[in-house]
Amino acid sequence: MNDACISIKNLTKRVRGRQLLDDISFNVKKGTICGLLGPNGAGKTTLIRLLTGLVMPSKGEIVVNGRDIVIQRKQAVQHIGAIVEAPIFFSFMTGRENLRNLARLHPQLSKQEQKKRVEEVLAIVSLQERGDDKVKTYSLGMKQRLGIAQALLGKPSVLILDEPVNGLDPMGIRDIRELLLELNHVYGLTILISSHLLDELQKICQQLVVLRHGELIWSGEKEELALNHESLEDAFIKLVSQ
Repeated sequence: MNDACISIKNLTKRVRGRQLLDDISFNVKKGTICGLLGPNGAGKTTLIRLLTGLVMPSKGEIVVNGRDIVIQRKQAVQHIGAIVEAPIFFSFMTGRENLRNLARLHPQLSKQEQKKRVEEVLAIVSLQERGDDKVKTYSLGMKQRLGIAQALLGKPSVLILDEPVNGLDPMGIRDIRELLLELNHVYGLTILISSHLLDELQKICQQLVVLRHGELIWSGEKEELALNHESLEDAFIKLVSQ
């Protein structure tokens, strides 16, 4: 697929004889928001850890913007910003101080560029007015937005998020939804998002990938899964129950 931003082919992950992912293949189109679905234990977090280079596959290929994450790991992960599980910050430091500290992990940016980028991402996630407040004073939603700011520091073209609205109240969920839509529509980011909140994914995703027991059971356009005007929840339950 020429317009694929993420291309996964025959991806398999085994740990101590246990098969966590079994020969999965799919593509994520450039400039789309793709939802990653599956029951608990389906392999979603394992897939995200593979995509972000935190673990290596037992077999198969992961290509991000033309870079193979096994053969060209450093070049591939430079295109990726991610939140894997809950973002962790020093609570005694301010949001701005945390980001400046984390910006040093992006040596492709000069010190001046790092400082400028911190201010840019604070503005993108609407935290510029709270940047000098200590993180311990932040709400959960603010911490999640700070996590997304951290993921944006390296100017990625791909954003990978594992349960970014988990535990948030309706207002916090709406804030994250609007932020992700802005990142996609205004900044052109390709976003892969794992979530159990099917209603939220239905509102923002164009593509969907469904896993079950480490196997790919469906991938494609959202409208192709939720046919006949049924809800995504109904379509998902019907699919994983087969």
